[in-house]
Amino acid sequence: MKPVIIRSFEDFEKYNGQEIGTSEYFTITQNQINLFADATHDHQWIHTDPERAKAEGAFGNTIAHGYLTLSIVPHLWEQIVQVTNLKMMINYGIENLRFAQAVTVDSEVRLHAKLRNVANLRGTVKAEVEVKLEIKDQRKPAFAGVLIFLYHFED
Repeated sequence: MKPVIIRSFEDFEKYNGQEIGTSEYFTITQNQINLFADATHDHQWIHTDPERAKAEGAFGNTIAHGYLTLSIVPHLWEQIVQVTNLKMMINYGIENLRFAQAVTVDSEVRLHAKLRNVANLRGTVKAEVEVKLEIKDQRKPAFAGVLIFLYHFED
């Protein structure tokens, strides 16, 4: 799927209340999990010790940190929407985020997005995007919530 190109508030407005798209699948590796653990100082064994996770864990393998799965959103979002003509974008907030299912190592995930609302706030575009991080071959998503972005377009 080709990404939707957004150049202005009017372009965003065309998708208000609509499904925007779904990213390609992305594989969560043990190396990524370990690097995230190093960056965040969260070395809980359920993430970083494959042998112990297999023997003692509830998931049969290591799992990705919930915040690791959230941190790949920008990469996956750019596969769905490419915003051009932009001065600046700000991650403004997250509403109703729920981690519904653990993502085991080597799982493939993809982002699904729907534009819940878009508003022009005196030149700043506020986009509220409903997202789900789907796990391949799983019924429940890894997480679901509403991401809020502020976009400042060039004049």
